[in-house]
Amino acid sequence: MPDTLSDAHAARETRRGLTYGVVAYLLWGLFPIYLKALGHVRPGDVLAHRILWSLALLAGVIAIAGRWPAVKAALRNRGVMLTLLATALLIAANWLVYIYAVASEQMLAGSLGYYLNPLVSVGFGFLILKERLTRAQAGAMGLALAGIAVLAVNAGEALWITLTLAFSFSLYGLLRKIAPVDPLTGLAVETLILAPFAAGWLLWQAGAGATSFGQDRTTDLLLVLSGAVTAAPLLLFSAAAKRLRYATVGILQFIAPSLVFALALLVYGETMTWAHVVCFAAIWTAVAIYVAENLRLARQVTPAGAAAAA
Repeated sequence: MPDTLSDAHAARETRRGLTYGVVAYLLWGLFPIYLKALGHVRPGDVLAHRILWSLALLAGVIAIAGRWPAVKAALRNRGVMLTLLATALLIAANWLVYIYAVASEQMLAGSLGYYLNPLVSVGFGFLILKERLTRAQAGAMGLALAGIAVLAVNAGEALWITLTLAFSFSLYGLLRKIAPVDPLTGLAVETLILAPFAAGWLLWQAGAGATSFGQDRTTDLLLVLSGAVTAAPLLLFSAAAKRLRYATVGILQFIAPSLVFALALLVYGETMTWAHVVCFAAIWTAVAIYVAENLRLARQVTPAGAAAAA
């Protein structure tokens, strides 16, 4: 009976984790619709409002969760603060470039960046964490690099967007992996670090008579909602990551760039060149190899874990 109850609880938690993860990535995938509605607002203003309204929302969440002692402890730890300073700058750069990509009708470049992200993360694991690559993983990375090379030679004007998004988020994930702080506390501290810069930017814009806030109610409402739009998928993702295997999370992460890709072509009419076709074909094949290898490795770990438990 105890084993049955434990199995039922684990299955319930997995279903909840899957729901949280799917919803998080759906929200990220549909995020360009929200950004398009703010297309008349400067990317720097959108970023600043995202930071400040996220801080307001996170303050409430942390108070309810009783996490202020953890936040204070992180603020007093010099090593943690240096790491979170770096991650704060990386995620701010990632957000700003993505906002610009959507506003400048370069969503295809943005989706490609997030398709590349897990492959870049594997590369960082190999180069920095000294993790071993399987032949399939090495082949997937080589194929992805070949696709990027084709795009660079033939349609490279937006390549900087793709590479900035892929490398900034992968490096962000790497540093957050080694930072001794939980996801909610880390996000709160990152937002606190960025808040003075965001407030300074908006005050400077207001002093120059170029404020985006207070011009019309719709824009104001969208900017205020930026806190929830930013924090909600991050919190859902954190909840999902605690309940799901890493391989499952690795598969779910392709929901968002797939939605962005579909929106770019079917809704916003972006043009796909032959270089894009070759590059995306290479990346999608590399992603398929990556997912299949993740599943194979997960199947190897599960029986080993079951044998150890027995």
